[in-house]
Amino acid sequence: MFIILTFVGFTALVAFISWYRTRNDNLDTQEGYFLAGRGLSGLVIAGSLELTNLSTEQLVGQSGQSYATNMGAMNWSVSASFALLCLAMVFLPRYLKAGITTIPEFLEQRYDTTVKRIISFLFLLGYLLTYLPTVLYSGALAFNRIFALDELLGLSQFTTIALLCFGIGLIGAIYAIFGGLKAVAVSDTINGIGLLVGGFLVPILAVCMLGGGNFFAGLGDFVRNVPAEKFNSINPANALPPMVPWPVLFLGMTFNNLFYWCTNQSIIQRALAGKSLAHSQKGAIFTGFLKLVDPFFITICGLLAYRFFGDSLMGNTDAAYPMLVARVIPKALLGFFAAVLFGAILSSFNSALNSCVTLYTLDFHRPMFNKTCDDKHLVKVGQRFGTVLAAIAIVVAPFVINAPSGLYDFLQDCFGFYSMPILATVLCGFYSKRIPAIAPKITLISHVVLYGLSHLLPFIGINVHYLWVLSVLFIVDMLIMVAVGKWKPRDTDFILKDVGAVDLTPWKYAKPACVLCFVCMLGVYWLFSPLGLASMI
Repeated sequence: MFIILTFVGFTALVAFISWYRTRNDNLDTQEGYFLAGRGLSGLVIAGSLELTNLSTEQLVGQSGQSYATNMGAMNWSVSASFALLCLAMVFLPRYLKAGITTIPEFLEQRYDTTVKRIISFLFLLGYLLTYLPTVLYSGALAFNRIFALDELLGLSQFTTIALLCFGIGLIGAIYAIFGGLKAVAVSDTINGIGLLVGGFLVPILAVCMLGGGNFFAGLGDFVRNVPAEKFNSINPANALPPMVPWPVLFLGMTFNNLFYWCTNQSIIQRALAGKSLAHSQKGAIFTGFLKLVDPFFITICGLLAYRFFGDSLMGNTDAAYPMLVARVIPKALLGFFAAVLFGAILSSFNSALNSCVTLYTLDFHRPMFNKTCDDKHLVKVGQRFGTVLAAIAIVVAPFVINAPSGLYDFLQDCFGFYSMPILATVLCGFYSKRIPAIAPKITLISHVVLYGLSHLLPFIGINVHYLWVLSVLFIVDMLIMVAVGKWKPRDTDFILKDVGAVDLTPWKYAKPACVLCFVCMLGVYWLFSPLGLASMI
């Protein structure tokens, strides 16, 4: 009963604070509902960006990867810091200058309406068929593993997960559909604090348990009894999923992170809602520092699970994190920890759902079906669309079961079908004035065909990491864009106009903060390399 009360209590507290902070906001306008009235501070943006990215697909997926392999799974988080610095210094000044609400809106300004709708459709399809269901499924899986709900309720695992997906999806949809972006961002910030506290409890309590109550003794036990190579994050160049080959850290991984953090709608929407360019830059750079902390409470848990359970979980590596939590978290804290996990799941789900609603209403409904509708009607249409989308995601989620290389790798592999051409389209839009609208259309079609073939051809699909494939295809995508621009350039130069949406004065400490973040990133890589912990015997 105490577990239930603490879970309900913390969850209700987050909901109350979110309601209280947004009770007087005008959600009947486009900017009020979709961009929180462009009034988010740097701290709120950072909390929302971290929680939008961080959910059980990371907690479960990355820990499962590190349990099966080594600390290489941290590359998804640590290398993201560089992409966030690029977001702050390269992408945000241009986005905010254009005053956009969605990334496809920028592509319409730069290319044409067809490009906008193609990209919007790809985002919606990706969120609906992969991201939203994976978030729900990974959350349901974690809850079921930690609390053994299938055994408690006497139901099959599939039925229990389906019921959990329904409950999580329903509550997440209420935040996203009826609260707008600000309610999502406020709840993200509160849950972010809870996640840092609860997330660090797992490795700290696990290490203390190994040391019989003494943290430092447990740390010594952990380092001595886990093979040194598992502390290494630098993998061979020919490594296959779920491992990450070291050369792609400078190629496919960087390109993938630039897509996710700099062009992905569910991420960008938070940064676009800043009070000014300075606040948005603060949010992006602060998030860059937060990503450097992730390995110490997420990825490391896979190695701790290996210390506790040995090789016994190799048949289901995604069970590593939930089983570690069930082993080390005292019953008195399980309710709080469950609420923290619940908040992380809700954050990713409702953030993506809010972005889907934004994409549909602004990029499809108003321009195609009701050009004269006012903002109030548009918000109502978005709420109805969000309800339908949430229902579909809830139905699809239970069928995301045991992807061959784990949940997180499955998700990243699916993004590969459209990530690189979108990134190439945005970058060429920034740095070329004459590339025409036909270029991204040709690039998108070519990329989908080539990426699909890479999975179908036996030699490539089995023996080549998909990040190597993305490394090559991004370069191909850029070459196609440039070649088409040379072959059939625009009649006039594109000029990005300042619409006066926000103050574009940069944060005065942005550059030194970026340098410090980059140095810290190198430090984390040093620690988890053959020069650091991986050299210990």
